[in-house]
Amino acid sequence: MNTLSDALRQNVPNSAQTPARAPAPAPALTPISATLNVAADFPILARPVHGRRLAYLDNGATTQKPEAVIDAEARFYRESNANIHRGVHWLSQHATDLYEAARGTVQRFINAPRADEIVFTRGTTEAINLVAYSWGRAELRPGDEILITTMEHHSNIVPWQLLCDHTGAVLKVVPISDAGELDLAAFDALLTLRTRLVAITHISNALGTIIPVAALTASAHAVGAIVLVDGAQAVAHQKVDVQALGCDFYAFSGHKLYGPTGIGVLWGRAELLAAMPPWQGGGDMIRTVSFERTTYADAPQRFEAGTPNIAGTIGLAAAIDYVSAIGIERIAAHEHALLVHATAALAAIPGIRLIGTAAHKAGILSFMVESIHPHDLGTILDAEGVAIRAGHHCAMPLMTRFGIPGTARASLAMYNDETDIAALVAAIYKAQDLFGTRRPAA
Repeated sequence: MNTLSDALRQNVPNSAQTPARAPAPAPALTPISATLNVAADFPILARPVHGRRLAYLDNGATTQKPEAVIDAEARFYRESNANIHRGVHWLSQHATDLYEAARGTVQRFINAPRADEIVFTRGTTEAINLVAYSWGRAELRPGDEILITTMEHHSNIVPWQLLCDHTGAVLKVVPISDAGELDLAAFDALLTLRTRLVAITHISNALGTIIPVAALTASAHAVGAIVLVDGAQAVAHQKVDVQALGCDFYAFSGHKLYGPTGIGVLWGRAELLAAMPPWQGGGDMIRTVSFERTTYADAPQRFEAGTPNIAGTIGLAAAIDYVSAIGIERIAAHEHALLVHATAALAAIPGIRLIGTAAHKAGILSFMVESIHPHDLGTILDAEGVAIRAGHHCAMPLMTRFGIPGTARASLAMYNDETDIAALVAAIYKAQDLFGTRRPAA
């Protein structure tokens, strides 16, 4: 591949010097997509970048925050700040009520049977590590098997590798097709009576592929395995009902759900959480402590040692309320229509290779532009006010599967629209002009 520095040294004319060729027309959006107009609720989207309108298409990494979430966190610190659970004064009790109300908000959002099945963590990564450390170290033995897929995020690979090193369990990996779809026949073949845990993404962060979680869970349960789902990329984009999915653990992060960073959720079945030992020691996870013996609180407090991210938890609840008020079904319909539009617009650009073309996918577009490294492309797009992600997306084994170093990734959210896609397409053409690789449309 050429590098950005090579192109700059060659002084290839840019689009300001070379007349731009209009991209091929993209299909019109459906009416429901066109009517979802929420960008004004997100203050940061009004901030220019490099003197240009911001087209924020890095939502797979983190979403922006609506005013309602920003206000909820600020209001907590202005009006309600105190530590929780142990104080007898009014502020402590009030903060505790807000914190526990947030637990109930999460329960209803994912249709968990009980509020005490909701464990607050720092994010998806910590939630998965919690299960690996607590459930995994207590339950797995040499020769037991853990089944994951090729498209997993590092956070759903590395904890299981560490667990295998500790217990002698064996990690098995389900392959995927060239389109980025899970090989269901291989999944069935790899799923055996030795399989104790299936750990799968709900939506691939690098491909957008939607995994048939309910069907895979039923198969896993048939051989006695439990199922953990990495829902980081799912909760903001489609309805999540843990009872309908049938899984045993579900993990997600607040910051990908329009909420704060540093807050996440592990949902687990009550009977599993009750049998799991603590994974961290300290305040709030104990019942009694003496130098001879410590007894532990019930779940979820058993897994929430120390002072939690109280303001972040309240911010997460505000984000859920915001999303729920708009309607997750409306959001999903908007993003799907925009995905169809964006896919057609990118596919019309000569020299584009889309990575991940599954029949069922969410609003993630991973792509390569001929002769331009993804990092160089990301730099050029940034100068045009278009924010994307470039690299391996914490999915290095997946990139190895496709024989590439990484991709450029545009990931959609409810506040994106056709204007963002038009800016993305125009910026890609400008990059091709800079590298001298632009070709006429067919």
